[in-house]
Amino acid sequence: MELLRLSALFALTALAEITGCYLPWLVLKQGKSALLLLPAAASLALFAWLLTLHPAAAGRTYAAYGGMYIAVALIWLRVVDGVALTRWDVTGAVIALVGMVVIALQPTAG
Repeated sequence: MELLRLSALFALTALAEITGCYLPWLVLKQGKSALLLLPAAASLALFAWLLTLHPAAAGRTYAAYGGMYIAVALIWLRVVDGVALTRWDVTGAVIALVGMVVIALQPTAG
């Protein structure tokens, strides 16, 4: 159950970060309205707040989060950008997620 809760929190955190970075990309690279910078800022603020909800020390949270970020970024690539994933994308995401699990669910001292 803990793994499911942590995974959902990591996925939501990654989605907030990617959204917060994608919207300015649209403004700068595709000439979209600068008004997109407002929800981008809100999304990045949400991202920062969500990071505070993780139970581990900040560095460990960031390390474990990286695995989920990779997986969510590849899902974004497929769903938003419409780019087909390769077996290498999927294999890399699985490896990264295994790393996330190892880091996030390590035994605690004491």
